[in-house]
Amino acid sequence: MPEGDLTAAEVVSSLDRYVVGQQDAKRAMAVALRNRIRRMRVAPEARGDIMPSNILLIGPTGVGKTEIARRLALLTNSPFIKVEATKFTEVGYVGRDVESIIRDLLEQTITQLQSQRVAEVEDEAKHRAEARIVDRLVEQERASREGPAPEPATAPAEGAERAAPAPADEPDRRLAVRRERTRRRQLARKLANRQLEDRLIEIEVEESYSAPVEVFSGTGYEEIGWSLADFFSQMAPPRRRMRRMSVADARHTLTQEETERLVDMDRVYDDAVRSVEENGIVFIDEVDKIAGAYTESHGPDVSGAGVQRDLLPIIEGSTVSTRYGSVSTEHILFVAAGAFTSARPSDLIPEFQGRFPIRVELTSLGEADLRRILVEPSNSLTGQYRALLATEEVELEFTPEGTAELARQAFLVNERDENIGARRLFTVMERVLQDVSFAAEQYRSQRVVVDAAFVHERLGDLVRDQDLRRYVL
Repeated sequence: MPEGDLTAAEVVSSLDRYVVGQQDAKRAMAVALRNRIRRMRVAPEARGDIMPSNILLIGPTGVGKTEIARRLALLTNSPFIKVEATKFTEVGYVGRDVESIIRDLLEQTITQLQSQRVAEVEDEAKHRAEARIVDRLVEQERASREGPAPEPATAPAEGAERAAPAPADEPDRRLAVRRERTRRRQLARKLANRQLEDRLIEIEVEESYSAPVEVFSGTGYEEIGWSLADFFSQMAPPRRRMRRMSVADARHTLTQEETERLVDMDRVYDDAVRSVEENGIVFIDEVDKIAGAYTESHGPDVSGAGVQRDLLPIIEGSTVSTRYGSVSTEHILFVAAGAFTSARPSDLIPEFQGRFPIRVELTSLGEADLRRILVEPSNSLTGQYRALLATEEVELEFTPEGTAELARQAFLVNERDENIGARRLFTVMERVLQDVSFAAEQYRSQRVVVDAAFVHERLGDLVRDQDLRRYVL
């Protein structure tokens, strides 16, 4: 369904397929998306004044904060990037600066758009590549049949007219043309049927210039390296040379070459910049790790308050310079998230809090939620394990009692130890099915029923023993 036709209720319904519960967070994200659609329908003179409503998601780990944002981006085909706030430092210190978030988002968007455009021209590129291979095969056969062309004994005098071909040669020429056309059709048919894959041919290929510039990421000088690389590549145009290779390799090489000719990369860059500016979503995780009591007395906090201050202009709306042009961040949707177990949202600097006017608290997962997560989502864990073991011809069946016991055991471990939410289900499932996964060949063509007894047999002692549980689960 096109993005413009999605209502807020339909967005929530689509998110329900992948994320259990957390209706408040889904509704907030759906409203933010719908407001973006509404903004595009506003008169152009008023459209620039409507800013996105950035969201702060507060909740423990493993409850679906990242999944909601990621699924929303996939649903609307929006440019999306997830970053951890702890990876950045204040400008002037060693580490990544916050503007690299926008550059990375643009790079990802360009890659996705290029893949889409390549898929659109793939058939045409293959057709052109095969036509070039057929031309080269015909040329090689003609050269081997006729041999090198003899040099004329004497050159015609200057100003003298060349003699017209004798009329008797015309039928022979037409016959040769018909034979060449027939041979081309035969070669094209064999090429399409993959009957010439191992045949060696010589083709002319392009070799682009590779600039001897090494870019060290994380030092803040990425743009300098990219600019130098672009400069050197423009100074040295692509070189062409003859290479001897099999028809299979030639098809691959020439298809790539024709694809590059058919895809207008300048248009891809422009479309990517526009898509990021209008539809981009930036998910900043672990913001609670850069929160702390804000005072003016202590020294510089390059990974805490300093990062928050650097993020302010990007979230508010600024222009970031990239190798593909300037990107405005005014209408990018920013979603921040954190567990806030040892810090509070009020520990963020006031200016940073003001950039996220919408706050949503996600609830911890109960036993019933864990049971639903096992079976209800389209990408449920039980479905994943069934598909994995089906490749080994092992039929895996989860009974309702078995899934209930899995959820109960995961909930107990979360209650007694650290609560890591739905991620605990991965640990429990892997432990329960470890023997079956390890010796899958012994269960080939058999049905393995995961019921309550099956789960309890493999987890009972571990859940009861605190020392074992601490290291195993």
